[in-house]
Amino acid sequence: MDIESILIKMTLEEKLLMLGGSDGWHFYGVERLGVPGVRVCDGPHGIRVHRENVKEGEPELDPATNFPCASAMAATFNPELIRNVGRVIGEECRHYGVDVLLGPGSNGKRSPLAGRNFEYYSEDPYLTGVMATSFIQGVQSTGVGTSMKHFIANEQETSRLFISSKVDERTMREIYLLPFEMAVKEANPWTIMASYNRINGKYGCENPEILIDILRKEWGYDGIVVSDWGAVNDKIESIKHGLDIQMPGKVEIDDRLRNAVEKQEITMETLDDHVRNCLRLIQRVQDNKKTYALDLDKNHAFAQQVAGEAIVLLKNDGILPLEPGIKLGVIGRFADDKVRYNGGGSSYCLAYKVEKPLEALRYYADVSYAGGYDEEETSDDLLREALEVAKNADKVVLFAGTTSRMESEGYDRWTIELPDGHRRLIEEVAKVNPNLVVVLNNGAAVATRAIEASSRAIVEAWFLGSASGQAIADILFGKANPSGKLSETFPIQIEHTPAYLNFPGIKDEVVYQEGILTGYRHYDTRELPVAYPFGHGLSYSTFALTNLHVDDRYLSDGKIVVHVDITNVSDRFGGEVVQLYLHDEESYEVKAKKELKRFAKVFLQPQETRTLTFILEQRDFAYYCEPLHRFAVEEGKFSILLGTSSRDIRLTHGLFIPSTDLVRPPLTLDFPYNMWIKYPTEKAKIDELVAKTRMPHWWETEPPLKRWLHVLRHEFNWSDAEYEEIKQRLST
Repeated sequence: MDIESILIKMTLEEKLLMLGGSDGWHFYGVERLGVPGVRVCDGPHGIRVHRENVKEGEPELDPATNFPCASAMAATFNPELIRNVGRVIGEECRHYGVDVLLGPGSNGKRSPLAGRNFEYYSEDPYLTGVMATSFIQGVQSTGVGTSMKHFIANEQETSRLFISSKVDERTMREIYLLPFEMAVKEANPWTIMASYNRINGKYGCENPEILIDILRKEWGYDGIVVSDWGAVNDKIESIKHGLDIQMPGKVEIDDRLRNAVEKQEITMETLDDHVRNCLRLIQRVQDNKKTYALDLDKNHAFAQQVAGEAIVLLKNDGILPLEPGIKLGVIGRFADDKVRYNGGGSSYCLAYKVEKPLEALRYYADVSYAGGYDEEETSDDLLREALEVAKNADKVVLFAGTTSRMESEGYDRWTIELPDGHRRLIEEVAKVNPNLVVVLNNGAAVATRAIEASSRAIVEAWFLGSASGQAIADILFGKANPSGKLSETFPIQIEHTPAYLNFPGIKDEVVYQEGILTGYRHYDTRELPVAYPFGHGLSYSTFALTNLHVDDRYLSDGKIVVHVDITNVSDRFGGEVVQLYLHDEESYEVKAKKELKRFAKVFLQPQETRTLTFILEQRDFAYYCEPLHRFAVEEGKFSILLGTSSRDIRLTHGLFIPSTDLVRPPLTLDFPYNMWIKYPTEKAKIDELVAKTRMPHWWETEPPLKRWLHVLRHEFNWSDAEYEEIKQRLST
């Protein structure tokens, strides 16, 4: 396709049409010139394929593989696995004639109350960036584009179409933009979806600082920017400030739009740039057309593998794994006719088939079953039936969690507590049979405080997708060894969370007051107790980390090489995630106590040892310096921390990182002696002054330095010229 040739031949009407959808699921082409349109579809956990030309009585959707939700995918800590998830979804897209998948969701998690958290990977921006990058690479390897969303600062459902997210520059760069930056630079998603909300007062679809200055100019992005469905506030302002396509269609061309072009409010150069981006997408789609045979049974089996790796064993006093053949009580409708395998909204798809945990558990044990609850409530009759099952069982597995009314796109949660009916059921069952294992189905963090005393084991089973039943049963009975890790912190109570009292905002604004201290950065820096920390996950195996070695010979090239050995010291095959964090020993700006920078998931045979190598680069030691308007490194001491969660650090190593970045403005004479001696540059000047005069008295160390200088002037009879020279020397 010769883009420039086509551009020349297009009429104004054809160009304007291309900047909007032709319907809800298609972008315009140019039929007259043989340029095809582009078909798009939801969703990030499996495609929701709307059949075209559906006749009355026929199903509207085609079946697809429903993978675990994004928070569960991130819990695998396995980028290669998620790359293959993307590949399989891409193959299904290609089979059904879909050109662009509307995902992945890559927003942050300010609060566990955000209703769409299940659709986003993690509270940690680096983990989110790694997972999003892998997913995008997988999808696009099949010749199907992705639409990374929602760009940017779209961390809530409440008032999402008009709320203004007030975010400072450093927080925006380090927490919310970072995953998008990583994916743009490493995977180049073919499209990016601009968000509903306003960012510091400007709508996401007409925000030139975000869409042009950062995305296009700084990152060099060459794909298209498409609006979220119904997100455009003003089409002309959107076109002028970075949006390529308004969705959904059919978007009409009105006189106001034509006049804007004729009067050069929208220049022809700007219009052609947008059309060029659209044509480039069409070219990518056409140049990468591939054909895949659809094997939904094979894909379902793979989804089962992903679900198994996503399961996180939160707590286990030794009751797990269960023994095959026992009398097992299974309680909770989530195990049977109300399986919670996906969240609501745009992530919904028509699953090819849905496994029931109850059926999978029957292969392992003599199972008796009770429903236990209806949605969020139990009743005397349901409770009586459940208690009867529990009394007659050796052990009990009880399924609980959030309902579709509690967790979905379109609204935020009102609590992180489990439903009252589920908690009551757990407490009453434990009274008649203390051998209780609780399996949680939820898309984001929940409070477990109310059920800790009643449960001997707690299994976090997320929204595991339609192939979850067998995966859960295999973990419970030890056929599979849990290796999942929490992609977000489970707090003790909502009052401890980072955005408490600043979520979901007041009137039309939400202030990201917590700044960079989100997720574990908040809990660990403030040393708050948590129910289960970020990165936590138990195993039936035991692992040891030894022989940490840091090679800084390549420091001049901006690289640090870290080696560490991991050994499976148990008699059982298993997997572990080694997590590398950095801690800045002392910094001018506020920094988190630790930040995840690298991780590696490894599976080891009993007594097997493997050496892992991590390469750190200069950017890993940097923070976003607002005065410099770029990432910069503050010279000083750092610690490399190796562990298996943010709270389980096994090995540490200190090192000095040199830097010429002037991240801190020089101190003036309005700052006290006590501050001047904290920083090497200023301290050297003070030491020189003290050597020629005297040490200050304690009462002279706290006021501005200029007061002490005034005293010294009179003590040592400095002339006006000498006094000015000393001040000048200190100030330069």
